[in-house]
This record gives sequence, C-alpha cells and structure tokens, in this order.
Amino acid sequence: MTPPPELLAAGTADEAVAAALDWVRRNTPPTWVGAAESGGAGAVRQVRSTAEYRAWYPTFAGSGLAVPAWPVPYGGLGWAPAVAAAVDRALRPYHLPRLNPLGLNLAAPALFAHGTEEQRLRYLPPIVRNDEVWCQLFSEPGAGSDLASLSTRAERDGDRWLITGQKVWTTWAHLADYAVLLARTDPDAPKRAGITYFLIALDQPGVEIRPLRHIGGEIDFNEVFLDGAVVPDAQRVGTVNDGWRVARATLSGERQMVSGSGSGGVDRIGGAGAGRLVRLAKERAAAVPGTGWDDPLVRAEITRLWAEEQLRSRTNQRVRATVKAGRAPGPESSIGKVHGSDLNQRIQARAAALLGPSRTTWPAAADAWDDAVEAYPDGMPAEVRGALRSRANTIEGGTTEVNKNIIAERVLGLPREPDPWEGKPWREVPRG
Repeated sequence: MTPPPELLAAGTADEAVAAALDWVRRNTPPTWVGAAESGGAGAVRQVRSTAEYRAWYPTFAGSGLAVPAWPVPYGGLGWAPAVAAAVDRALRPYHLPRLNPLGLNLAAPALFAHGTEEQRLRYLPPIVRNDEVWCQLFSEPGAGSDLASLSTRAERDGDRWLITGQKVWTTWAHLADYAVLLARTDPDAPKRAGITYFLIALDQPGVEIRPLRHIGGEIDFNEVFLDGAVVPDAQRVGTVNDGWRVARATLSGERQMVSGSGSGGVDRIGGAGAGRLVRLAKERAAAVPGTGWDDPLVRAEITRLWAEEQLRSRTNQRVRATVKAGRAPGPESSIGKVHGSDLNQRIQARAAALLGPSRTTWPAAADAWDDAVEAYPDGMPAEVRGALRSRANTIEGGTTEVNKNIIAERVLGLPREPDPWEGKPWREVPRG
C-alpha cells in the first residue's frame, strides 16, 4: 500500500504535523477524534474497544504513520527522526499505539542492522501492517540471565537448518506467526562465538507451544519445544556463528520496549483528569479521610513518581528516535529498563494500596486462581492485576542485575568481572 501523497510530500516538521493531523481527522472514526480532542488518550479508551482498533489498524499502518522514520519501501514515510518525533507528539492525544510490538522492537532492529535487503523487503512491511505477528525465542531453562550459554542447536541440512531444543518465557508465542531465534551452530567455539540468528515460522511440525499462566492470571509467557523444526538458510540473519552480534540489536530493542513508552506519566499518574494515581488518591480521601490525596505524604510520593516518569520519558525519547530512524538502540536502553521496571513496580504498588485492604485481598478459602477471581463481586480490579503483573518487570527483558552489568561495562566503561571460562569451547563450560 502506497502512503498518501500529502504525507510523502511533507518536508518540515510543521508540514508533517499538519498533514498527519489532517489525515487522522479524515480517516479515523469521528467518535474517536471527538474523544481525543476533548479528553485525550484516556477519553479515547472509553469510546474505542481493542477489537475496533485492531480492525481499523491496517488503515493506520498503510498511511506510514506507524513507522514514519522508516524508508517508504519498508512501510514508513522516510521522515527525519526529528520530524517523526514532532508528529508523534502531536498525535499522542489520539492514542494510536503500534501493534505487533515484538516485530517492531525486536525483529526490525536486527533486520535493519544485519539483514539483507531481500529480508527487509520480505518481513518489515508485514510487521508494520500486523499481518505477521512476532515473538522472541532466546531464553532457555538453563540460559536466562546467561543467555550466551544457550544449548538449542541448529544443524545444517543442505540449504536449510534443523532446530532442536527448548525455549522459555517466550512472550506471546501462542499468538505469533514468526520468531527471532538464537541457536548454537558450533559447540566447539566459545559460547558467544558459536551462535547463529534465525527467523523461524512457528506454524510447522516440530514446534510445540505450551502457555504459562503467571501470578496475575493472564497468559503472556510460553515455553516452546523445538524438535527438528525447519528454517531455510535464507532466513538466517547475519553470518553463521555471528548471531550474538546480531542479537545485541534485538536485546537493546527489548530493553527499550519493556522500560515503557515514556509518555511522561500523563495517564498513569496525573494530568487532564485521566491520571490514575491522582484519581485513586482523591477517591481514597473521599472514602477514608486522611489516607489519600488529603495526606501530604501521599501527595509527595505521587509527585516523586511523576517526576521520575519525566526523567524516564527523556531517556526513552532519545532511544526511540534511534529506533524510528531504523538504527539499533544502544546500551543506553538498559538505563531505561533498569529504572523503568523498578518505577513501574512502585507505581503499580501505590495504585493497589490506594484501593484499600478490602479491594486487594480475597478469602483464604479461595485457594485456586478461579476462586480468587470470583471472590471479587465486580472482577479483580485492574490495579491488583497491574501490581501482580509488575513483579515480572525486573526479570523480563534481562534481569536488573544483568542490565546493571551492561550499564557498568558498556556505558560507564568499567572493566568486566573476571571469567575463568572466557574463550573456552562452549561444550566445556559448566551450565546450570
């Protein structure tokens, strides 16, 4: 689909903002536009369902506005990063999130940095359109924080590879069509030197996906079993045994993604009547005076959280500008990941606490998950689910400890800790 001429013709930031706003107002359902221009993103959520947005999304993707800094052949508009950022800010009240985030943030950076032109033309446009949904097959039961010790193997068979092994903590694998995959192709090389990066189709014999239910009750994560699954050599990204270098682009994108969008906390904390923490604190004060917004300590805590959101926003904006320009985010994405995951846990915990004990507990007899959910007359509050789900934030996307090491070594330039197995063949290195 060719983007609209008026968007392609925009050169300056002002021209692009005007053209983008005009396109959105003409091509978005009027009720969404009215809600956005009267109440912002929070109001849009009240009048638009997820299913409605998904049904309309191909129109948005076809405009090029989903990835405006990408080249036109890949689904973008070819705008300069500064122009794309200006448009992104202007469209924020309309709440137009990008679907297929793992494709956009994990697969795309690796394809831009290390893929062939043929691979980019084949895979990037369907990612933008959300026609092909992606996930990431990296972590394994014995290779999580120490990802480079992975043992899933890829054996060459002519012009294809046969993949055997097990992956775990694979977000949205049960919904995905494709995955980026790391597999060991040379067990006699040092652990980072014998890995190759592949793009694998999941709908094939030899791939079994088993969902994992986490503490919040939802199914996001999966374990994936690979038994002779086939990957054509044309779906290898980079050279054989150089997959660790390719994977860095994906890992940086993942850290940026799980650190949060960096909106500045308008919807989560304060602003325009849609701030969740401020609203909850005011409701708490009305119900139990002295325990909510009327408590200066509560106001001070919420203000501190808001200020931290602003700092996180600035860091994430810099990384997002790099990604939108088609380049891989650097190690600075680990900064946002470390801070953002801890901050989100504190925001979610405060939101749940503002509900009060009666809304955050269930009867002791509710020993099964379904019983616990049913114990809530109106269903489990979103704040409770959010607090439970947020416990994974400091683990997913690389643990906080691992990311602090990345910051120390690759951002601050500190020396690495001694590794007695450095340079040894992978098959000789102990694995846990």
